[in-house]
Amino acid sequence: MTKIYQKVGIVAVALLGSTLLWVHAETRNQEMPMESAIVENTTTVQAGGKVLVTYFTWPEPDGTDAKTGASRVISNGRLYGNTEYIAHIISEATGGDLFAIKTERTYPAPHKALIDAAKKEAEAKQHPKLTTHIKNLEDYDIIFVGYPNWWYDMPMAIYSFFDEYDFSGKTIIPFVTHGGSRFSQSVETIATMEKNAKVIKGPSISAGSVPKAKEDVVKWLKEQDL
Repeated sequence: MTKIYQKVGIVAVALLGSTLLWVHAETRNQEMPMESAIVENTTTVQAGGKVLVTYFTWPEPDGTDAKTGASRVISNGRLYGNTEYIAHIISEATGGDLFAIKTERTYPAPHKALIDAAKKEAEAKQHPKLTTHIKNLEDYDIIFVGYPNWWYDMPMAIYSFFDEYDFSGKTIIPFVTHGGSRFSQSVETIATMEKNAKVIKGPSISAGSVPKAKEDVVKWLKEQDL
């Protein structure tokens, strides 16, 4: 009987470890039941402002199997990173300009190597140097900021993004793609970093729901008069 309990315990620990690894990764395109893509929000956005849709993402290299690669979706024959795809939906629906947040550092494409690199970067609090820059921020009133949830936080590249700009007087709408932890505390972090901006929690889309998220995202935007 003791041996049986020991075996059960080993199996339970193994299952727990697998679950924690999946949650930590936050980037894997899991086959998940369709969930509501939107985090409920009662604050609306003032209509009429000029929109900029910024995002940090990475598509898998061309040729990666869409069914087994991580954090990407194929739409109309084109490969997108998950967050990039949602950014395009928002841009199309709002008429907003698109801006890709890119870093000097090149992140590895293989899933495990990527999450390991992201973990080391976060633990060291390294804010990577950006290679793309907004030249006319003053022209925009509403700034969408999209990112994947990496290790229960926004990627360090998003910290670099907020280090670089002063969003005083503007409306910031974060949106996130994730493997189960939604925004974690990243929206609160943004509000702390940008104390003079209005921060509104935007769409939260699980990795498995990204290919089907367009309807929910567009619905949320319409509810905000965007």
